[in-house]
Parts: sequence; structure tokens; C-alpha cells
Amino acid sequence: MAFTLDLKQKAPDFNLPATDGKNYTLKDFSQADWLVIFFTCNHCPYVIGSDEITRATAEKYSSKGVSFVGINSNSANTYAEDSYENMIKRMEKHHFPWIYLRDESQEVAMAYGALRTPHFYVFNKNRELIYTGRGVDSPRDTTKMKENTLDIVLEALTSGKPAPFSVTNPIGCNVKWDGKDPHWMPVDACDLV
Repeated sequence: MAFTLDLKQKAPDFNLPATDGKNYTLKDFSQADWLVIFFTCNHCPYVIGSDEITRATAEKYSSKGVSFVGINSNSANTYAEDSYENMIKRMEKHHFPWIYLRDESQEVAMAYGALRTPHFYVFNKNRELIYTGRGVDSPRDTTKMKENTLDIVLEALTSGKPAPFSVTNPIGCNVKWDGKDPHWMPVDACDLV
């Protein structure tokens, strides 16, 4: 199996704490027709640069059966800014329209094969992977953005059409794996296309 989930693979389950003080599993989002799970963090300039576009996309599709879940798997030992406490502060400041989960053990990032922050996964009602990759083509500086890939995918899916993209390369910082150099990637991690 490739490092990152393949198309049509089922979303791996999880049981993770959120910034709202509750724990969530995959079942908690069963009402969503489409589920966007994305690996994100507090410090990455690609995340910070594109958060407002992600917010706009999440808000646009919330009435069309799409739920968003952000997961921070970055090691706080590598970047203290990525701690759970700082996640709570970030959500209190920005009020993002998604559940923000902490993957302290990094097991969920490994199960999904998260490569970068941000890295998006779109699942259908059966929680089969329909799209994986980038949100936008210029996440660090969205003034240079030519394409909101995630919006294009969700527009098609919520309109009953097939996604025009299924796999793109996520653009961002690599996941910060605990005990590893900040730029380390697992040996079987590779570009998706």
C-alpha cells in the first residue's frame, strides 16, 4: 500500500480530543454527506496563509451536507506553537468553522498518510476517499491563487457530478514527526502525482 490513502479506501477511524473539550470519532460526523478531513497545524505559513480561504470554502458548503474536520498531528516537541493549548487559543481567536482535533500520538496522520500541512481528504457518505491533495494552488500567498481546487471538487460533488480532480500534490510544510528532524519525511512518503 502507498503511504497515503488510495482513492476509494475507507477513512480510518480515530478517537481524538478537540479544542472544545470533547473527543470525536468518525461516527460523530455520520450525518455529513461529504466529509473533508484535513491535516493542519498552528504555525505553518501555508496553513496560516490559506486559512481564510479554507474558512470560506467550509462555510460555503456547510449547508450542502459537507463537514470539515481539522487534525493537528505536528509534534509540539518540534514546534511548541503546535501544542494542544495553542490549538485552543487559536480556535478562540479565529472561531474557525470546523472541529479541530489533536493527534498527539501521530497515529492518525500515519493511518491517513498525511504528507503536509495542509493536506485535504474528501470522503463520500460511505467514507470512501474521493479526493486527496491541496486545497488551493498558492496556499502561502492566496493573492497569487489561480485555483481553489477543493472548492472545484466540492462544487462538483455537491451538484451530483464526478470530481474533476481526484489526486493533486498537497502544498505546504511537511508534518512535523516527533523525534525527527523538522524536514524529515517517512521513507515511503512520496508525491501523489
